Amino acid sequence: MAEDEFPRIGIFVCECGGNIGDVVDVKAIVNIVKNWDNVVVAKHHKYLCSKPAQEIMINAIKKRNLDRVLVASCTPRMHLATFQSVLERADLNPYMLEFINIREHCSWAHGPQPSEEATRKAISLIRGSYERSLVLEPLETISEKCSREILVIGGGIAGITAALELGYLGYNVHLLDRKPSIGGNMAKLTKVFPTLDCAQCILTPRMAEVGRNPNVNLLSYAEVQDVSGRPGNYNVKVFMKPRGVDIETCKSCGVCTTVCPVTVPDEFNEGLSQRKAAYIEFSQAVPSAYVIDFDACTKCEICVQKCPSKTINLDDEGKTITLNVGAIIMATGYELYEAQKLENYGYGVYDDVITMMQLERITSASGPTGGYVKKANGRDVKKIAILLCAGSRDKNYIVYCSRICCMYALKQAFVLKKMLGIDVYVYYTDIRATGKGYEELYWRNQEAGVIFIRGKVAEVWKNNDGKLTVTAEDTLMGDVTDESFDLVALATPMVPPATLKELADKMNLPLGEDRFIQEKHPKLDPVDSLVTGVFACGCALSPKDVRDTVSDALGAAAKASLFLKSEYISTSPEKAYVIPELCNGSKVCINTCPVNAITLENGKAKIDPFSCIGCGACIPVCPNEAIDFKNSTINQMKGHMKGVLMDKDAGEVRIIAFVDKSVGYTGMDFLGLDRINYPESVRIIPVPSTAIIGLKHILYSFAFGADGVLVIEGQQDIDEKFTKKRMIEMGRSLKEFGIKSMRVRYSYVPLPVYKKAADLFTRFTERIKKFGPLPEEKRKVAEQQV
Repeated sequence: MAEDEFPRIGIFVCECGGNIGDVVDVKAIVNIVKNWDNVVVAKHHKYLCSKPAQEIMINAIKKRNLDRVLVASCTPRMHLATFQSVLERADLNPYMLEFINIREHCSWAHGPQPSEEATRKAISLIRGSYERSLVLEPLETISEKCSREILVIGGGIAGITAALELGYLGYNVHLLDRKPSIGGNMAKLTKVFPTLDCAQCILTPRMAEVGRNPNVNLLSYAEVQDVSGRPGNYNVKVFMKPRGVDIETCKSCGVCTTVCPVTVPDEFNEGLSQRKAAYIEFSQAVPSAYVIDFDACTKCEICVQKCPSKTINLDDEGKTITLNVGAIIMATGYELYEAQKLENYGYGVYDDVITMMQLERITSASGPTGGYVKKANGRDVKKIAILLCAGSRDKNYIVYCSRICCMYALKQAFVLKKMLGIDVYVYYTDIRATGKGYEELYWRNQEAGVIFIRGKVAEVWKNNDGKLTVTAEDTLMGDVTDESFDLVALATPMVPPATLKELADKMNLPLGEDRFIQEKHPKLDPVDSLVTGVFACGCALSPKDVRDTVSDALGAAAKASLFLKSEYISTSPEKAYVIPELCNGSKVCINTCPVNAITLENGKAKIDPFSCIGCGACIPVCPNEAIDFKNSTINQMKGHMKGVLMDKDAGEVRIIAFVDKSVGYTGMDFLGLDRINYPESVRIIPVPSTAIIGLKHILYSFAFGADGVLVIEGQQDIDEKFTKKRMIEMGRSLKEFGIKSMRVRYSYVPLPVYKKAADLFTRFTERIKKFGPLPEEKRKVAEQQV
């Protein structure tokens, strides 16, 4: 746009079918914004994301020659790409779009009743984006060659499915599992619900196919040590743990196990049997090779002497390899909650209180008892109790429902009753049979004579005749019951693997409130993580059954293949950039950059846009202000701040909250999704990360009319490396200018504790109201400093 031309702005406001329109007065908003300077078009629609509404926008852009567009609707996490596509179809640069979140951050946070304050806030948010739009610049994506190899972490049914699907599509796939064999938890199962098919008959052919597929490189008994690089070109260090056996030459003859003198509890059989220090996990293991447990091995070397293939090496120390991959799929699966923590159920106290996974192994023909259901003393079991929700749906333990417990309990109950003739009692809170054929399996159990008792079990104890007594309240009958059993099985909840947190930290991968991997969007992007190029599937995301896990894996494979569909990968232009004429080569930015994306060329700093992670940490430290951020320039941020503070009434306090647009912003969206109310005085301004915030941003906020400033970061590395320390220093500087440092607050709010933000907003607002509006002389001081 030439200097003497005026912008031509279109503003489109969505009612979201009442999600917005029932709380804020959309028509009143349009009537106000249409009178702003340079606004050529102002419209509202019931559903802006609908095809007819998109066509209306395209026609308006073309006919009215709009050069920038404001869309006020839901979160950009849901529809930013949708409306950027609308601009592209109208031959307008997609970065000339301003997206205003008046649903999650306004109508949902301040509803559900119609609210004048919410309407006023919505207008304020739109005004902020309007002012910002005046200094928008067209941008173009940047491309570079990428690796078309893919790493799948986790070798259960999810990882196997994803790896095979990608292998069939021609991608080179590395399938990594931390155990000696792939198969995961499904390998321990006897049958699967609701059809009662043999679990091994479904799983083992897929495992064997992994070994045969030329495009799948199997990395069993391995762990990820480090992840670096960027989307499209990740460098992953993998430690191949010492196996002690060459899988290429091992004949799986089993001689090493036969002669090994050391025995330890067998993890595959859930500790119900013993295995040798030289062992194979299970007979259908892939790779079909033995392994030495070096934690138990005494290195007596008998196995070395007896091995007919001479394939055992007790000096094996493992090795580290480096992979260059374009995308990563997390298929890390689940573990079961530690039953020992459920003291009132007697696990670890009474030998005949077991977990449902232990019951799976007992009923398996390849299990420790050969499929015979026996007590710890070897006697037959005639009567068994299955306790559902043992630790789940409980604020003292695990608050969520594990989804599959009801169904695998029904599966086991039917097998025990119908096929083995054992009397089965199921203690339940609610039977959740929500899948194809699931309710029918519930009916089959009832017809078979399985007894269902609705009630939470209070305790399990051993009576005088040595049997276990289950004390529970039967909520349907209104009685407290005591029933004796030979065996009690606990349906403990599914929880993330203990190693997931450490692995996620290596990848800067946010976890959710439940400590599983946080998906990008639960409906529209259910297998995308919050890190570009990293996808997740199955129980890495949340508890799931086999069907949903396989569906997830197919989806993750599809998204990864689409991400790497060509030899080139594109990156967003929204990165830091150097203004050469201002740069004096001080190297301060080089020392600050956490990923070494900045180099010095001809005495000037140069930023690699592919290495740059877009944190903006280099910007506030530059002594010459020679670095800015595309699509979050200082002028654009000034416009945003100015706009959201323009319509303040006398005596009103208003707070700006700078929130990182990745993790922190997701948490703010979740507050709206949960309909958690907080004060309307808070105006959220998304930033690439809070590392971009310097003293100048704080001072501009006060100069434009803010009475308090919040800074919220959701990423731990940004918090620890930059923002926490910088905010302390900024507080000291504010004191020198006579501005109370208590008017500024910083908080680290990771996703698992996002609800903390609502309380933070409320308490901080109360504090600022006690202080009152910032005095005008202090605003002038702030203005003079910038």
